[in-house]
Amino acid sequence: MSAPGSTAPAPGASRAAFSPNWLGRAGWLALLLYCIYAASLLDVTWSRFVIGLDQGAKFLDRMFPPNFSRWEAVLKGMKESLEISVLASVAGILISLPIGVMAARNLMPGWVSWPARALIAVCRTFHPVIVAIIFVKAVGFGALAGILALVIASIGFIGKLFAEAIEEISLKQVEAVRATGASFMNVILFGVLPQVFPRFIGFSTYQFDSNVRNSTMVGIVGAGGIGAPLFVAFQRFDYDVVCAILLAIIAVVFCCEILSNQVKKVFGEQRVAASG
Repeated sequence: MSAPGSTAPAPGASRAAFSPNWLGRAGWLALLLYCIYAASLLDVTWSRFVIGLDQGAKFLDRMFPPNFSRWEAVLKGMKESLEISVLASVAGILISLPIGVMAARNLMPGWVSWPARALIAVCRTFHPVIVAIIFVKAVGFGALAGILALVIASIGFIGKLFAEAIEEISLKQVEAVRATGASFMNVILFGVLPQVFPRFIGFSTYQFDSNVRNSTMVGIVGAGGIGAPLFVAFQRFDYDVVCAILLAIIAVVFCCEILSNQVKKVFGEQRVAASG
């Protein structure tokens, strides 16, 4: 029985728990219609997909068994790719440190942080292959073009995440270091870096993994590494050699992943020991 003055719904009246969001439904419908429209323009059809499955099966059949007869060229290319990745990662990380600090809006004034953020945005705009093509035209074929391209990619990734990590720190520790009369560099070293260092290690290891993978792509456009032998094998239709190179790349990426996990584990244990 309803209390006096209450506005209870009449018996048999339906009441929706949530009002329908017609604007959201219209947005999803518009997205679906656009996907259908774009697929029709790009000639994305089921028949082409079926034909592709058949062609892909033939391609895989020609890839196996892998041919390791050119193992010396594969080993040389992988060695060069690892060298490119290490050099690009170290240089990119060292350059990203000051850029990330300058891009942090809680530490720097706007006239410093916004140009730094603009630089990071420019570095993140283009794919490493496009940047590699530009550097190949600038410095010529070889590993230098690949290193420079991956340095740019590292700055765009590490700089952005490092700046965001700094903006999320607690300023109490920073103010405590400032209260001692410490210089700006000491504030960064003792008030900022200890709070973001574990995350920075994670960013750096991920970027190294990414550079190992990207080093195989930039080589396709002449920027050194294993990409050049891979591209030549494709051009010669030596798909068994392609398979051998792909297996080598997979093995190296797995090894780098294990190494990255070990590095993060070591720094994680050091952090726990320091906090304890």
